[in-house]
Amino acid sequence: MAKVEFLSEETFKTKVFNFEKNKDWTFEGDKPCMIDFYADWCQPCKMVAPILEELSDEYDGKIDIYKIDTEAERNLAGMFGIQSIPSLLFVPQEGQPQMAVGALPKETFKKAIADVLKVEEPSA
Repeated sequence: MAKVEFLSEETFKTKVFNFEKNKDWTFEGDKPCMIDFYADWCQPCKMVAPILEELSDEYDGKIDIYKIDTEAERNLAGMFGIQSIPSLLFVPQEGQPQMAVGALPKETFKKAIADVLKVEEPSA
């Protein structure tokens, strides 16, 4: 069963973007990913969490799903200019990441996974 993985600044640099080494966006991952910027006190974030768990199972092996605690990782939150949470960053294998803000329904996530990450929904 795939798990949503929590990132620190250190693991972010190895799995997503090494901002110390590269100025321009360079994706370090081997498959597209979604990053959930959240905080423990945030109610909408709590609504998104189980949806992300489900997506992580459904798209196991196709995309990675990460979470970043904006309280603990203020530097990362600042780097992406996170103003409100939850904010979700969709990171395709090629091209620029795109941000979506708010507690989105599962169908919206699936659409973004298809449109931005170019990953089709696995057949049931």
